[in-house]
Amino acid sequence: MRVLLVLTSHDQLGDTGEKTGFWLEEFAAPYYRLLDAGVELTLASPAGGQPPLDPKSSQPDAQTAATRRFDADSDAQGILANTVRLSEVRAEDYDGVFYPGGHGPLWDLAVDGASISLIEGFIQQGKPVASVCHAPAVLVNVTAANGDALVKGRAVTGFSNSEEAAVGLTEVVPFLLEDRLQALGGVYSAGDDWHPHAVVDGQLITGQNPGSSELVADKLLIALNAK
Repeated sequence: MRVLLVLTSHDQLGDTGEKTGFWLEEFAAPYYRLLDAGVELTLASPAGGQPPLDPKSSQPDAQTAATRRFDADSDAQGILANTVRLSEVRAEDYDGVFYPGGHGPLWDLAVDGASISLIEGFIQQGKPVASVCHAPAVLVNVTAANGDALVKGRAVTGFSNSEEAAVGLTEVVPFLLEDRLQALGGVYSAGDDWHPHAVVDGQLITGQNPGSSELVADKLLIALNAK
């Protein structure tokens, strides 16, 4: 079983002068969940190499068992530092894909042509596409076979407007994920802020927030094992 993990290469939080990138828990939790299940993992990003880490996600109050395991895992750190270029990977070489969040994907992966084509390839091949927190933004420019937005009529979730307001970035992000998914016809749902919530609709698996990362990984494993 082979799964592709796709991380952002974007490190600027709008015009604030602050750094962003991927959120550590949202990478570490699925990485170890999948690795421990015997899945072969490949890491990719638009620019290749070391993807930027949101510095807030390495602060003490953001740590979990998975992030602490990563911090002590030099092998995983080396793999993360050498992601392959997203333009060089093909959907046919993998059984599924997982997109960790962080604010970075709102700026790059949401509009990245290689990512959009890759997701369309996974969907056409009947393979699962999983994303968590802000990473469901990777779906907003993906088209279904009938020409509609991929999320139209599909149950989805992602970082909620109330969670974005709680972190004070409503006016900074290029779009509010909850609003965009709904505008495209997605059937959006959310649980309580900061509580795990994940939704499966066919091949699409989406999670609401960092705490949903392991739940999304578990649902991806179920989908992979059902194939």
